Amino acid sequence: MGNEIHVLQREGIAVQKERLYRYLLTGCALLTLGVTLGIVLALLFETITFFTEVSLIEYLTGTDWSPMIGEQSYGVLPLISGTLTVTIVSAMIALPIGLAIAIYLSEYATQRVRSVLKPALEILAGIPTVIYGYFALVYLTPILDKPLPLTIPILPSWLPVVPEFSVTMPSLGTFNALSASVVVGVMIIPMVSSISEDALSAVPDSLRNAAYGLGSTKFDVSTKVVVPAATSGIISSYVLAISRAIGETMAVTIAMGTSPRMPSFPNLLDNLAQGGQPITAAMVEIANAENRGGVLFESMFALGLTLFVMTLVMNVLAEFVRRRYREVYD
Repeated sequence: MGNEIHVLQREGIAVQKERLYRYLLTGCALLTLGVTLGIVLALLFETITFFTEVSLIEYLTGTDWSPMIGEQSYGVLPLISGTLTVTIVSAMIALPIGLAIAIYLSEYATQRVRSVLKPALEILAGIPTVIYGYFALVYLTPILDKPLPLTIPILPSWLPVVPEFSVTMPSLGTFNALSASVVVGVMIIPMVSSISEDALSAVPDSLRNAAYGLGSTKFDVSTKVVVPAATSGIISSYVLAISRAIGETMAVTIAMGTSPRMPSFPNLLDNLAQGGQPITAAMVEIANAENRGGVLFESMFALGLTLFVMTLVMNVLAEFVRRRYREVYD
């Protein structure tokens, strides 16, 4: 009697339910993988067909995108230029501001302030993008245009030997990249601040207490201890925010227009005052065209694959950096 071992066994119906749950969860994971694979294959097949009729070299190096007027041209560089302009400028706005908000929420704000500010950021993230676009077109562009044109001295005349050098920000056109970049930057701030704040809050208090014990100020602890320790999560927020900026369509189309153009040099500020067209807006324009067959229709998939590759490269680089600086705590 004392040596008997009682083995607890589940009832048959419980085992079947667990098996069913496992199958359902596995199916969800496989569905995600299948959808992703299906999208990639659809883009790839149509893109291959497109490049049998349009030269890959012409597509990657062409400086004119006009698939629906005159002699059709399929040079993607003007669209890449428009996409990168909006992405870079909006990132310059959103990433530091979003991180600053995250540091404030995590390290400085009281619970009462946090309970008000976080819902406000979530409301900002929930505003439809079309509203951002019309806000940029009707209100933001006139406001930004008031002090323009503006000359910014880079190398003043009183410096010896070095010649004077300055850049001029011209007046804004009705459609311009600056307004589009600003509203996209505002749109992605909540994403940066929310994810970064979660990463900062996950840093163990023992690190903070150790830094305080060495006489560090709150600002030093926040910027030199907590932020480096949360680098992995902060980079993840940056990647998601930039991916959102790259894929934004409606707000950019309304504020920036639909006229693809190559960037002008050497005064890069001229590019912000002019309109342009990102890849996403060109895809929407093709989708709404009356004659969507043939090469024109296939070019939309080529643009989609181009956008996919751009985002994939950025995510791979970000993942490498994230793993390089990842911190693991017990």
